[in-house]
Amino acid sequence: MKLAGLKSIENAHDDSVWAATWVPATDERPPLLLTGSLDETVRLWSSDELTCQATNTGHCLGVVSVAAHPSGVIAASASLDSFVRVFDVDQNNTIATLEAPPSEVWQMQFDPKGTTLAVAGGGSASVKLWDTAEWKLIASLSIPRPEGLKPSDKSGNKKFVLSVAWSPDGRQLACGSMDGTISIFDVPRAKFLHHLEGHFMPVRSLVYSPVDARILFSGSDDAHVHVYDTEGKSLINAMSGHASWVLSVDASPDGAAIATGSSDKTVRLWDLKMRAAVQTLSSHTDQVWAVAFRPPGGPGVRAGRLASVSDDKSISLYDYS
Repeated sequence: MKLAGLKSIENAHDDSVWAATWVPATDERPPLLLTGSLDETVRLWSSDELTCQATNTGHCLGVVSVAAHPSGVIAASASLDSFVRVFDVDQNNTIATLEAPPSEVWQMQFDPKGTTLAVAGGGSASVKLWDTAEWKLIASLSIPRPEGLKPSDKSGNKKFVLSVAWSPDGRQLACGSMDGTISIFDVPRAKFLHHLEGHFMPVRSLVYSPVDARILFSGSDDAHVHVYDTEGKSLINAMSGHASWVLSVDASPDGAAIATGSSDKTVRLWDLKMRAAVQTLSSHTDQVWAVAFRPPGGPGVRAGRLASVSDDKSISLYDYS
């Protein structure tokens, strides 16, 4: 796989762009790129031209996370204003507002079936699960303290949860914390399984392999990208190359590569067989907060795409084959 720069939109938002994901295609339209910014807005962009299709307002502080339902019909945005807003993608109207106390929402993701929205619970050291039929809170999975800590140990407050990811079968949920640990939960049983260790700084991004439900990729402020076997509880590989924090990681639809965005202002493409970065792209002039591979499918969609967004207010789109 090789990435080629396709398009960059300068000043895509009025402030830093901190979140991006693809809204899956429906029968009527191709996928859309969804972005969230510190300018308090969420925007939807056409798949290839990157023309702005809609701007969603309503938050009163910066947007830190966006998530798309697998149906492509609804999406959610989370803001520093302590609210999660759920909206209809094509009608651009709000259908639910979920209240999340201060510092409670950092990352969100819908499960593969679309029945549950998992929200990284920030300062409460938990992950909140919301039912998407009635938008009610149905569970709160608490992150346990690692073994060996005394009750008086002050590092307990470092269990601030930054990132979440669902396994492709929807059975496991991975949660990345400020202290560098990753917690794995069995969701149907609402049971904590184990910690994955190896990072020693905040884990800001997680994604499971789309082709193997056991494989988890993580990006951390320690500038490393890790590959874990979540069932074997083992670190398979630690990859280095970025000069600073790894803020985002995403896996290609075929599971053969991952892309990362970093505060070193670059996007890197990693070949998983070679276990190394095979390409470094420098289309941004500031921190790259999110990278997202476009899901396959949809009317008129052929080639693969990767999008990245940055503190420099821009969106970059890459072609890959």
